[in-house]
Amino acid sequence: MLGCSQRSLQDDIEQRLDGRAEVMTRESGGGAVLAGPWLVSASVVLPPGHPWVCDGLIHSYRRLGQLHVEALKEFGVPARALPPQEPPRTPDSSAVNTVGWACFGGLSPWELVDTEGRKIVGLAQRRCRAGVLLVAGTLVGAVDWALLCDAVGYPQHEPLLRHRTVCAQELAGCEIEPQRFAAALMQWLERELSTTPA
Repeated sequence: MLGCSQRSLQDDIEQRLDGRAEVMTRESGGGAVLAGPWLVSASVVLPPGHPWVCDGLIHSYRRLGQLHVEALKEFGVPARALPPQEPPRTPDSSAVNTVGWACFGGLSPWELVDTEGRKIVGLAQRRCRAGVLLVAGTLVGAVDWALLCDAVGYPQHEPLLRHRTVCAQELAGCEIEPQRFAAALMQWLERELSTTPA
């Protein structure tokens, strides 16, 4: 799935994939994501004056990121939301944004990382006059990074993406059913949004 700014890449990627996967473009920003049973995605649409989104672009992610921390904690997954004042740290201490075309190739404020700085939840948003779309993607299981990198034309980035990301199952040390995590996340979203004044 491509970010809205990557729409022009769709034809080339479809040719490289040659039917192995479907290519879609989402309405939010951010980089390419390989969707599948390993990824749980959440989309939240809010009015422009909602408390979650009225403090600017970066802070719009805070509540959604922190909510994911709590949902993952239910499954024994230690993760934290990266505050804006903290510089991103990667397992190899190298530059963070060297894989700028991939959602999970860099770190932005309020995205979730483990204790080693490996990314587990990516965030994106889209704003228009009618409201704000917040999107989150959680790596529940292992991702086929080779397929994504080959499709985009950067097979050399596969080891880097694998090294800089981690899935919930690896951190928990057991299988996590995507449906169970999605249901828990939905409960957190409903609870949090119902107690936040619109």
